Amino acid sequence: MAVPKRKTSPMKRGFRRSADALATPTYVEDKDSGELRRPHHIDLKSGMYRGRQVMEPRKG
Repeated sequence: MAVPKRKTSPMKRGFRRSADALATPTYVEDKDSGELRRPHHIDLKSGMYRGRQVMEPRKG
């Protein structure tokens, strides 16, 4: 059985456990198209952000 040679420091233990706090990304339903998108992000299909056209809609 493997036995650690040195005690793991609290800093290294914290680095390892920091990944436990990562959450899955949240999605919201777009008001116009009804599709799911990330909050505070541009809807790439329509090119809209907060009710304004900010970029050309993606083709395809």
